[in-house]
Amino acid sequence: MKRLEIEVSGGCQCGAVRYHATAMFDNSHLCHCRMCQKASGNIFAALVAAPDDALTWERGKPSVWKSSELVERGFCANCGTPLFFHHLENGRTNLMIGSLDNPHSFPPLANTCTENMVTWFDTITSIENTGAIENNGADWAAAIMESNNQHPDRDTASWKVRGRDG
Repeated sequence: MKRLEIEVSGGCQCGAVRYHATAMFDNSHLCHCRMCQKASGNIFAALVAAPDDALTWERGKPSVWKSSELVERGFCANCGTPLFFHHLENGRTNLMIGSLDNPHSFPPLANTCTENMVTWFDTITSIENTGAIENNGADWAAAIMESNNQHPDRDTASWKVRGRDG
């Protein structure tokens, strides 16, 4: 695995937790294990690792759940965004690619734990593409934009977490 000297940032949907990395590894992958499926609420987790010595938490701290003796998983306690998979003994934290400000920078290079891959995974690129949301529900998209509480895909000097109940 090659270390890449590249700066990335990311965080959760509500902006309560933000991170910054000054290096990454070239291990972007889709993990199909049942733990990653459950942790992401999806059919796979898209992950790429940052060396632990290059990763800092810039705003807030993630909540952590130890999913096994060797692994902890981080998420935002406010909005629930899954943020990482951290093997406690290998010196790297696999960040959820979707939590990066620029997820396009890390296309997956491999599928792992494919014994748990859903049987229809290979068909997802051939299903109907209904286009941009603005083309399919302009009124709905406009209403979402007017009330959007999501943090922007960039670092901000300050951010008031919105959308909290109570």
